Parts: sequence; C-alpha cells; structure tokens
Amino acid sequence: MELDSVIRKHVLKNIHDYGKANPGSIIGKVIGEHPDAKKDVKSAMKKINEEIKRVSKLSKQQMEEEMKEFTYAVKEEKEKTITLPNAEKGKVVTRFPPEPSGYLHIGHAKAAWINFEGAKSHGGYMVLRIDDTNPEKESQEFVDAAKENLKWLGISWEKETHTSDRMEKIYDAAKKLIEKEKAYVCTAKQEEIRESRTSGKPCPDRNLPAQGHMKRWQDMLDGKYRPGEAVLLYKGDLKAPNTTLRDPNLARIMESHHYRKHNAYRVWPSYDLAVVVMDHIEGITHSMRSKEYELRDELYKQICRALGYEVPEVVGYARLQIKNAPISKRLIIPLVKEGKVAGWDDPRLPTLAGLRRRGILPEAIRQFVLYFGLSKTESEPDWEVLLAFNRKLLDPVSPHYFFVPDPVGLELPEMKKEISLNLHPKKDLGTRKLKVSNTIYISKGDAEKLKEGEIFRLKDLCNVELLKKGKKLQGKLAPEEKHPQKKIQWVSDYAECSVLLPHDLLKDGDYNEESLETVKGYCEKSCIELKADSIIQFERFGFCRLDKKDPLTFIFSC
Repeated sequence: MELDSVIRKHVLKNIHDYGKANPGSIIGKVIGEHPDAKKDVKSAMKKINEEIKRVSKLSKQQMEEEMKEFTYAVKEEKEKTITLPNAEKGKVVTRFPPEPSGYLHIGHAKAAWINFEGAKSHGGYMVLRIDDTNPEKESQEFVDAAKENLKWLGISWEKETHTSDRMEKIYDAAKKLIEKEKAYVCTAKQEEIRESRTSGKPCPDRNLPAQGHMKRWQDMLDGKYRPGEAVLLYKGDLKAPNTTLRDPNLARIMESHHYRKHNAYRVWPSYDLAVVVMDHIEGITHSMRSKEYELRDELYKQICRALGYEVPEVVGYARLQIKNAPISKRLIIPLVKEGKVAGWDDPRLPTLAGLRRRGILPEAIRQFVLYFGLSKTESEPDWEVLLAFNRKLLDPVSPHYFFVPDPVGLELPEMKKEISLNLHPKKDLGTRKLKVSNTIYISKGDAEKLKEGEIFRLKDLCNVELLKKGKKLQGKLAPEEKHPQKKIQWVSDYAECSVLLPHDLLKDGDYNEESLETVKGYCEKSCIELKADSIIQFERFGFCRLDKKDPLTFIFSC
C-alpha cells in the first residue's frame, strides 16, 4: 500500500475512535505498516498533519464510509477470566436475575456472562432467576425472549427460578424483620416519608410496638389498605450519610394482575428484600451486582444479618453500554411505540435481539463483555469496539460476494463469458460462477472519479480503458500486462437488493433522524439462493446479514 493510503487509513481510524487525532500514535502505526516512512519522518509527519486537517472536517458517517476501503487489525487481547474472591472450588453458586419487563441488552449480556463464567471458572453453577415482583410491567413475552436470547448467547443454567414462586417465604422474612423491630409498616403519605428521610426525623409510625406493626402487615395482606396507604419500611439509620439506609422500602401494595400469579398476591416486595431472601434460598455464594447498586450493598448485608443469613460475597462491576445506543427501557419503549424503531430487534438497538438481527455473533458479544471484566471503571465504548470483535470472527468464515451501490452501467462490447471465483480468498468454501455480459455495473461513486482515457481494473476480471463518460460509461478492454492501481468492484448478472446501514440511534441525547440509511444496489444473482440469516461479506463494502429474501434485504453488520 502506498504511503499516502497508509496515512489516510490510520488518521481515519485514530480520529474516528478517539475524536481527536494523536499524531504520535499515528506515525507509529504508519511506520509499522510502511517502514520506508522512517527514512523521512519529517515529510511523513507533514502529510499526517495535512490529512488530520482534512479528516477532522468529516462527519463520523463520512469517516466510516472511507474506512471501508481498509482492513484494520484487531489488537490481540489475552482473554480475561472471571476470578471471584474467596471462591471454594466446586461450591460457587451465582445468579443472573433479569426482570421480565423488557428485552435483554448488552448490559444484561455482561451481567449474564460474568455470572456464568464466574461460576464455571470455579467449578460451580449459575441460577437463572426471573425476578418477577412488579406485576405492572412484566409479561411472559419478556421471560421467553430472555431465555431464548441467553441460549443464543451460549449461556446455560443449572436451575431456573421465579421470585414470584417464593412469595410466602418472602412474607415470612418480612414478619421476622418486624418481630425483630428491623422493619415497620408506615401509613404516612409518600411526601411525608421523603421528608422524613431528608430531615432525619422519624415519622410517628416508626416507634410503635412490633405487635402493632404485625397487625398492620396482616391488614396490608388482607386488603384493608389501598395502594399507597401503607408500605413496609426497613428500620435503618435516618441520619446515615448513605441515604439508601434511611428507611428504604421493603414492600408495597400493587393490585395489578400478575402474568403468572394472577391476583393471588397484592403485596409485592422491593428488590432490596426479594434479592436477600432469594439469594439465601438458592445458596448464592457470590452476589454480583453492577456499580449502580454499590450504595445498596451495605443495606443488602444489613438485611442478611437481621434475618440471620450468611452474607454472600458481594462483587461489584461497572455497567456496560454503547455510546449513543439506549439501554434504558424508559428510552426504548417510547421509540418502539412511536414507530421510530422497528421493534425491540431493530438493528440500531443494543438489545440482544437487535444485535442478533445485525449479524453480531454470540462469541463476539462474549469477548466484548469479558474484555471489560470485573473492572469498576464505567465503560461506554462506541459501536466500533464491538464490531471489531465481530469482524475478526466473521472474516475467516464468511463467503464473499460482489455488491455495487447506486449502480451505473459500463458498456464493454467484447464481454460475453462466465468466470468462476472462490467464495473465500483463504478458506476453501467452494466457488461461485458469475455470468459476464456486455453491460457491467459499477458504483456511481467510482464512476464519478474516473476520467476518460483512464485505465482501471474490474476486480478479478479484466483491465478497462474508459472511452466516454455519460449516463452510461463506454469502455474497451485494456492490455492485461498493465497493472492499474485503481481496482473497482462490479457486477453483471445481478439481483436488485437493499442494504440497511445502522448508525448511532441517538445524537446529543436525542433521536437521530438519520440513524438508518438504506443503500440500494445490485448484488450477484447467486445471492438469491442464500438462506435467510446468512452472513456474507460484500467485498469492499462490509459484512452483511440477509434479513429477508422478498424483497432481497441485507443489514450491514460491520
């Protein structure tokens, strides 16, 4: 590759990934790929700085378009193992507890893999716990989707449990806390409870005898209070610097229909109570929680001790999300309802259903999330980090085909033949035949850059001299002994197709109206025979997954 191309390649990558160019890093990469640059570093640096000025003016989308011309190596990283503190070989039990109120996303994938790999690496097992104690938001649809997505990821579990199946045990724990004067039923209004936590002054109910609170608890269960009229609170420390210890909620009245238990219960536990009881019942040795729960870790331990339970090891880790890709149900649900995304499996979303539809391999997701491991450093990488893992896995196994976006005809009177090309340049995946007629199609972008009299090569086919530009190009065969630098993608016997290109769904926190681009073009006719879900490489364009066959529609993966 010529020096100018190498410089362009690495300037694009550097600015795309980091937002701002680092000339020192770029020159190192350039010399590594083009050692002759070392002979005149001053001149190379001048070219780098000129290219930085040019690329800095491009949008991210324009950078990505130019980067498609190059292949970037993924840095080899030693795979991280999940090592848990105080883990006894063969006795580790972890749990992945999704709430079935939405579809799993990349953050859930990290939690699931950490729990699964953490148990596996110590000879233990993982429990899949459906944490279903909010009847207002949960459904069987989300349970089924979660299990399907976990199986697709390659994650298995020893046991499957539902928190809603253990309601009586949770009620027993609540009674025990009331008896030990570690919990009480408060009938104050929500605003008064909030004020109590802020001021540190207890509400009048707090110091009633345990017997009175036990009666109130039974009244909650029997329907003598309406929703919002009474709540069970943990008796913490109203002056604690950690505000989560200031009498947090343990249970509330909710009369909504439950997708499994129907109307059997009207008092539902908060996460803080349910997780302690379920961890105890299931013998969880390591309670792994994302950093957002860090302030609640002390509350978790206090409730365990108050109930006389052994306290599991609490292991924290940073949440993981992708820059400009929402994982919050609060953000995703309106996008789905308003039709701004095509459901929970829209390829712009970082849901597992969306990643699967985009052609992201389960192993790429695994490598991506384990790369961050148990670090507590908050992570919000952009899509390119995940896509780099995916590209590395797809490159050795994906069959190659030709695709031309925005096609323009090129007349070559001498052409009438059939050629055979390998489906992969290195791996034996077989061959495919391409019929070649007098009309060849190249992309409008390539056509616009050509000049009359210029000689170029149609990739893997022949050299061509351009005779005339116009609505259709006119050309003739050029001698094969010439070695033109410009190589152009083409198709002849074609099928019409579309490729959906996902971009960042959010821009400055708002919905990006240009987040999904449709590229229409021609692909090899043999693509019609591909099975739906096939992931192929359109040469010099990228890896794409066949989303549907009628009409022929692909989704750009990476």
